[in-house]
Amino acid sequence: MKIASIILSIITLGLIIFNITKVDFNAPFQGESTAAHIEIIASLIALMLLAIFTVSKRIEKKIAQ
Repeated sequence: MKIASIILSIITLGLIIFNITKVDFNAPFQGESTAAHIEIIASLIALMLLAIFTVSKRIEKKIAQ
């Protein structure tokens, strides 16, 4: 499960970087830039959920000992 979490985190970071390149800084809220902002926010949320999942697994492991 740890490997899957790391792979998903790397994919999520890749999506964030890719979508940052799609943002037009001259018109940040028009056209494709809006979709890029939404995708960046969704990727950040996914990254936070993966972090929460990792922490919960560590806590579960400590409680089981």
